Amino acid sequence: MNLESPKVSVEKSAAYIFNALNDIKNFEKLMPENTSKFEVVDENCFIFGLKGMPEIKLVKKQQTPNTQIILGAASDKIPFTLTANIEEKGTESTEIQLLFEGTFNAMMAMMIKGPISKFIETLANNMSKL
Repeated sequence: MNLESPKVSVEKSAAYIFNALNDIKNFEKLMPENTSKFEVVDENCFIFGLKGMPEIKLVKKQQTPNTQIILGAASDKIPFTLTANIEEKGTESTEIQLLFEGTFNAMMAMMIKGPISKFIETLANNMSKL
């Protein structure tokens, strides 16, 4: 299952956005209002929970300075990645898009597609809070 957030523009440099997203604790600023838990485990990992959904542990998997950060599920039970693509549009203008890729059975995909789509859209729309 592949989902994309809308592209959002932020009046910050790509380097600023990359550094902000590279600091795991900043993800708390991006979380939706229905977040029931947010806990930084270490500099590369955090756990979050949304009301009505199981807690998810995300780990930084890969990064390309100023252009991309890839987070992935710490557990192999629900394999997925969340990729932030960062594209500089000017010295103080950056476009960001989040991509969610996961391998789920048809039933699971049907159940989580709506909530995950809304989740990544909220994360993207909150980028201006960084």
